[in-house]
Amino acid sequence: MEASGSWDAIDWNQIEDPRSRRSSQGMEEFLLEDEEVYAQGHGVVLLNTDEAGIVSVTNFRLLFVSQATKSIIELGTIPLSTIEKLNDVSLQDVKLQSVPRQYDKKQPRELLQVIGKDMRVIVFAFRPRTKQKNEVFDALRRYAKPSQLWELYAFSCDPSTVDKKSDPKMRLMKEYHRLLSEGSEFEVEKYYFRNNWRLTTVNSSYSLCSTYPSQLIVPKSISDEDLWQASTFRAGRRLPIISWCNPVSGAVLARSSQPLVGLMMNFRNNADEKLVSALCIQNVDANLPPRKLYIVDARPRANALANGAKGGGSESSSNYPKSEVLFLGIQNIHTMRDSLSRLRDYVDAHGSISSNGSSSAVSLVGDRRNRGSTWGGGSLNSMTQFSSMLGEWLNHIQNILVGASWIAAQIAQESASVLVHCSDGWDRTTQLIALACLLLDPYYRTFDGFQALVEKDWLAFGHPFAERLGIPTVSENGGSQYELLRQPSVGNLTSSPSRGSLGTPGSSSNTSVQSQTSNNSSPILLQWLDCIAQLLRLYPAAFQFSSKFLVDFMDCVLSCRFGNFLCNSEREREQSGVTSSCHCMWTYLADLRASGGSFHEHINPFYDRERYWLPLVPPAAALAPTLWPQFYLRWTCPPESQGGGLESHGHSMRKKYEASVKSKEMAESRSRDIKMKMESMLTDLQRERRASSSALAMAQRARRENVAIKRAIQTIGCTVNFSTNENQVDKPEEMSYSFRREADTVSQQDDNADMSVSISAIEDSLVSETPSNQVCESLCPFRSREGCRWPHAACAQLGSQFVGLKANFDAFDRLSVKDCYFPKE
Repeated sequence: MEASGSWDAIDWNQIEDPRSRRSSQGMEEFLLEDEEVYAQGHGVVLLNTDEAGIVSVTNFRLLFVSQATKSIIELGTIPLSTIEKLNDVSLQDVKLQSVPRQYDKKQPRELLQVIGKDMRVIVFAFRPRTKQKNEVFDALRRYAKPSQLWELYAFSCDPSTVDKKSDPKMRLMKEYHRLLSEGSEFEVEKYYFRNNWRLTTVNSSYSLCSTYPSQLIVPKSISDEDLWQASTFRAGRRLPIISWCNPVSGAVLARSSQPLVGLMMNFRNNADEKLVSALCIQNVDANLPPRKLYIVDARPRANALANGAKGGGSESSSNYPKSEVLFLGIQNIHTMRDSLSRLRDYVDAHGSISSNGSSSAVSLVGDRRNRGSTWGGGSLNSMTQFSSMLGEWLNHIQNILVGASWIAAQIAQESASVLVHCSDGWDRTTQLIALACLLLDPYYRTFDGFQALVEKDWLAFGHPFAERLGIPTVSENGGSQYELLRQPSVGNLTSSPSRGSLGTPGSSSNTSVQSQTSNNSSPILLQWLDCIAQLLRLYPAAFQFSSKFLVDFMDCVLSCRFGNFLCNSEREREQSGVTSSCHCMWTYLADLRASGGSFHEHINPFYDRERYWLPLVPPAAALAPTLWPQFYLRWTCPPESQGGGLESHGHSMRKKYEASVKSKEMAESRSRDIKMKMESMLTDLQRERRASSSALAMAQRARRENVAIKRAIQTIGCTVNFSTNENQVDKPEEMSYSFRREADTVSQQDDNADMSVSISAIEDSLVSETPSNQVCESLCPFRSREGCRWPHAACAQLGSQFVGLKANFDAFDRLSVKDCYFPKE
């Protein structure tokens, strides 16, 4: 879409610094750590989804929060570094298909269009006759294109919270040692080939090549002096250096920049030819043919010849023995940028959630005026236009895929060495080298290996991320300025003299200005990730990571939230202190995966390491790419962005399985709880049973004792009456007492009632009439001839217990009567 304003037309005028009034402005729950609000607009409508909310400009992103759901809307929330263009557009520029519901016809709103590097185009509508749009637009103009490196959000964190153990140089050395020493202790053949290479520190001070890493792998037969001489023959002093070596065959994959052969291609350099020839070491078996060297120029042949006018060019196979030069025809960064821009505009114009306000991919059907159907708001010619734009982008992807696959095939199948370069050796060269390594080495298809590959071939070998992403970097004399700004005494960066004129043309050095005004941005890294996504489609079980991981990885790079991908080289990152001042993206992604366990969406559910432990050499017929929906369609066509592929179904199944596992764990947990409660209740029941049995035994014992006492008392001529009513015991001649029962008896009396016991003496006249009196008359030892002399003499019935017909005085003496049966006096 054509717009009235773009970054090239922005007037960098002095504006009042909104940071003087920093606050969260009621957005605390939505802000990240060290994130602050600079400007805010209320009642703003996101025209893509026709949703009203609050838009805020922070030091990290443009944040949009829905008024209805009180949640962050991802489509309307974009990091400032991901913004490519900012346009002050009118209603006619947007060309709305239909007026949104939130849109007031009587009061046309002011519109702001934001174009992102991540394929999104969003439009905000502000309330008319307010300053909200101007405040938001001015804040975006200032902070979306910072003039200094340390103005990025990555430097907002407290340096004391940064993990100082995360050193990319140490990780690079670890990868070098893996390449040069893995398996050498056990396999003689591997040791033979690895023994032909060495690590050199000739570039430790970056004086040999400022865009190369401090440690390099080179042939052992090449001295450091040879390296110095060879570097003068390559553009940017980027001489041929080994990036990967095959431990089995001895073939290597090397990279460099174009040779400076001149317009007539007649310039030569003996040290360079010696270095390139040393890449082809001899085979162990003398019967094998000599190893061949392929010199792969990523550019079209015409472009390589045109560079001869600037002193560059390409090699001649006659100057390099056993070599062959090939051209892959991959276009330059400007062609790639324009191609992606056209693809983005078309996807946005015809998506289901587009910035033009269309609510459906098919807006009109059966337009009689055009005598045909329209598709996505345009005529059927749009299909042809889309095919052209899509085909153009996919052709670029296919060229890179074919080139990298061909390189990997020559190394894996022919055991040949390959040297790859383009013009400068940091864009197309990096794409081909990193993709070929991914095909050749299964280690790079894991999470750890992917990190090692990116840090080796993209970061250490100087891919200019600052220029390609359009962010500032350190200048030639920026080191001292940076150190001054990072002093502890400078607590508020706004007080720094170099920050006082923020936004003015003279506020930054010439290098910083050139990094922003020069149009060197290009989606080089995105193309490489797109190629990996195509390989994921071909080999869904060969990669440990998923397509969603690649999308999140790209988002992290574009956001500049972390310091890993800032600046243009290892030297610049070391100079600016990025490692010690900014958080690490790899740690963030690892923690993100750990939070989801083995079911996290970054993990490929189909990964089979045992099956794909050999190099991948895809046939040419299979290298027909398709649009990467997870990245290109996620904003404009969310339902279709998953593509219905195997990976999305796998993640869906894993989510269902994860939910089933959680439900099973919850059920098992509840079952264990119920079982524990049952065991506890059973233990209590057994305890109650034992207590009940003990109480019953005590009651039975007490009953037997009561019966025994009753009998004993009856033997002495007394009657015993038990009653729960004390009023019944009212005879004066009776001896009575009451007691509280301590145990149950076989009687049906209430446990809480008082038991009354009355003992009454039997009259003598009644005694003589009892059957026992007859016994006394015949057997009583105290009876005389005059008869019973009781109560003047002893009485056997009142003084003993009868057993059968014989009195047993000893049994009565042994009768146990407890004191608790009788009340205390």
